[in-house]
Amino acid sequence: MPRPDTRLVNLAGFLACAGMMGFALYAEYVLFLDPCPLCVFQRVAVILLAIVFLAAAIHNAQGRGRFVYAALISLVSLYGIGVAGWHLRMQSLPADEVPTCGPGLDYILDNNTFGDALAIVFTGSGSCADIVWQCLGLSMPAWVLICLVVLGGTGLWANLRKAAAAAP
Repeated sequence: MPRPDTRLVNLAGFLACAGMMGFALYAEYVLFLDPCPLCVFQRVAVILLAIVFLAAAIHNAQGRGRFVYAALISLVSLYGIGVAGWHLRMQSLPADEVPTCGPGLDYILDNNTFGDALAIVFTGSGSCADIVWQCLGLSMPAWVLICLVVLGGTGLWANLRKAAAAAP
């Protein structure tokens, strides 16, 4: 069975990220689920991953360029996995350990330095611990984590594997 072309796998990764963002926007504007600060950072990871996949698909690098795209896919995926994992941790805290609700991300960014804003966001707020949507018993951050693991692994596989020998 022939292996899929690296360019097609990267394009599929881009389309998967676009689909994830499409659902995030649907959840926000149709289901009226406001994203918490950690959700926004997960969206950033998905958007960055989409950009890397699209660049990899357009460039279709050979040699060392494939390693660069694999490294970028790894870094962005790991960032998103870390944020989603932290979000899941917040959602799994007992009710008495959940931090009190804080201000929205816009307010945090407008009134703090970027470093302080990150510290505030990752300390969490009560809104980050709320589970307002589930599918098959998993919350949205769990699905984001699963998707980022699959996309990151697929992107690594596609960009690090040796090119199939050309048919004679």
